[in-house]
Amino acid sequence: MAKSVCCSACPATAVILPLLAGKDGQESGENCDPQPSGTWLVSKEQTVTVESTETPQPAETDRPESTDSNDPYRWLEDVTGDGPLEWARQHNTRTLADYGDSPRFTEIQTEIREVLDAETRIPYVTRRGEYLYNFWQDAANPRGLWRRTTLEQYRNDKPDWDVLIDVDALARDEDQNWVWHGASFLAPSYRKCLISLSVGGSDADVTREFDPVAKAFVPDGFTLPEAKSSVGWIDEDTLYVGTDFGVGSMTDSGYPRLVKRWTRGTPLEEAVTVFEGESSDVSVSAFRDPLSGLDFVYRSIDFYHRKRYLLTGDDPVPVDVPDDAEISVHAGHLLVELRTSWEAYTAGSLLVIDFERFRAGHREFDVLFAPDDRSALLSYSWTEHALLLSSLVDVRPSLDVLQPGPSGWTRTPSASIPEWSTVRVASTDRYHGDEYLLAVDGFLTPPSLHRYVAGSPESGEVLKRSPARFDAAGMSVAQHFAVSADGTRIPYFVVGPVRDEPLPTLLTGYGGFEIPMVPGYDGGLGRAWLARGGVYVVANIRGGGEYGPRWHQAALKEKRPRAYEDFAAVAEDLASRGITTAGQLGVTGGSNGGLLTGNMYTQYPQLFGAVVIQVPLLDMRRYHTLLAGASWMAEYGDPDDPAQWEFIQTFSPYHLLARERPYPPLLVTTSTRDDRVHPGHARKFVARLEQLGYPVDYYENIEGGHGGASNNEQRAFMRALSFAFLWDRLG
Repeated sequence: MAKSVCCSACPATAVILPLLAGKDGQESGENCDPQPSGTWLVSKEQTVTVESTETPQPAETDRPESTDSNDPYRWLEDVTGDGPLEWARQHNTRTLADYGDSPRFTEIQTEIREVLDAETRIPYVTRRGEYLYNFWQDAANPRGLWRRTTLEQYRNDKPDWDVLIDVDALARDEDQNWVWHGASFLAPSYRKCLISLSVGGSDADVTREFDPVAKAFVPDGFTLPEAKSSVGWIDEDTLYVGTDFGVGSMTDSGYPRLVKRWTRGTPLEEAVTVFEGESSDVSVSAFRDPLSGLDFVYRSIDFYHRKRYLLTGDDPVPVDVPDDAEISVHAGHLLVELRTSWEAYTAGSLLVIDFERFRAGHREFDVLFAPDDRSALLSYSWTEHALLLSSLVDVRPSLDVLQPGPSGWTRTPSASIPEWSTVRVASTDRYHGDEYLLAVDGFLTPPSLHRYVAGSPESGEVLKRSPARFDAAGMSVAQHFAVSADGTRIPYFVVGPVRDEPLPTLLTGYGGFEIPMVPGYDGGLGRAWLARGGVYVVANIRGGGEYGPRWHQAALKEKRPRAYEDFAAVAEDLASRGITTAGQLGVTGGSNGGLLTGNMYTQYPQLFGAVVIQVPLLDMRRYHTLLAGASWMAEYGDPDDPAQWEFIQTFSPYHLLARERPYPPLLVTTSTRDDRVHPGHARKFVARLEQLGYPVDYYENIEGGHGGASNNEQRAFMRALSFAFLWDRLG
């Protein structure tokens, strides 16, 4: 499983999503399962160590009182209120007048749209039984087509696709703003599936049962109204379901608190409760392992700690593993991924044991992965008989195939991987065979898709290749290391033209939720930024997962400023190397990355010539009361605890704003339909800035969810707006 997908060890039941990571608009597919996330790098340049760097210190601020009672902009938290929406529309009009009519904006928007709609994109697929499933959006199908084909057809340049759901036609027929959110199949037969559709791109879904054999929604089938639901198949006529059953059925974070067993043909109200969590929990979910028939309940007590239970009858029996470990069960194997050390096993390790031996009390695990100071576990995926294990060494991924046998586990490298390139598992079917699909690309290397079969030395087939979306001639990729304030070496990637003078540079990062930023191909960024002479930089700061749990835990709660010191050190290092200057350096980030860029704007304004903040957290005094914010207190802390608010307020950009500061030009964007990070964060931050007398550009997409956009037209528009702003300020 990809660790960045969710906080549950079972993708089929996951309901807790991390804050937005990575870059919108990458050439990747949306399928019935979560796509492998990540980006990657191709370069033969060796790392360069910085012997000494002076990291700038945060600017002093005259902070206002940080209580709720004196916040004059609370009214902007009314998401769809007439006043706040009118406020947003007025700002949109002004921002569009400044950038939307410019030739550069129009040109960039057209180029990005061409990349997003290109027919020569790789249609990434998910294997489910005999079929390969794909979700496809283009100019003719902006909402998308859910379709399938066979491997034989997929090998053709133009496969014969069988369209199962035309989301555009469905939206027209039902007069609803449907956005595709995926499908969950009944395994291992795949005779039924549950379709998730969102109104306008929000996290909340409407769930409907679909028959892939009849290619139609099931009359009187399982249907759930709009909610942040958790649903898992028990058998063809029974589900585990967590949803909004009314008062008290959801947690403070807005996710299911109850799990019920729902039988076909009975009203949802008659579903039988099998487990209850606490309102302070993040969520509760349940699922059945199709191979063993075992039933599990997951109670997430915070973002990184959860109780796991094996249901025997209706009695939950605790699974004796650390609360902060991740687990999964497949083909009789129990995998345990450690965030902290346990007994003789080190943090960051991946352990395996026969599940029945574990239930009998045995604790002698085989260690499938153990990190060192330079390495980390990235993800793992099962085929029917093999485990695909992806790891990082100094943010360079590799992939091994592990297979159990009488003498233990054997390990084989998946393929010969060129230096500074990366592979990721695009699809497996853990119940039918050992085929796996690998996606390969780099910053300057267009994507390709390969097919392998575990245990077959003769396998290895290129299924698809994407053409280049921009001219990379004269460009290079390098990895450097900056030195942060406490002496820690921080890796970062530099992509762009070979240069003999400072150039406009765009720096991005994330630094949260143990999510690594690994490089990859982004055709839209390539055309809008790199091909126009800009340099692109990705900073692998603490808080992420580039070096495993220790890298993440180094920036948790009171240690959060380490992430911002790391990012500032990279910005300073770029200038000291002559790659750019402060006046030519732009920064962009979304969600937790928006909190990062908000802190760059308020604490390190002297380092940047322009800042873009997207779908951000900014008011850290109230974040835990807004939408899913309560689920992130394990990351940031509890503002209602006075001792914790003392350190939280030091990285709350809304409360760090002050008069007479040298703030750089700023663009803030968000989405009205974002029901994960409340748009009030962005609105209030902008209103406060304007009250202090600073100019700021603001745009709020009325739909799009936490990704900021729900179709290619909106994605191209939002990205073009950011690039037009950056070129106007840095070019």
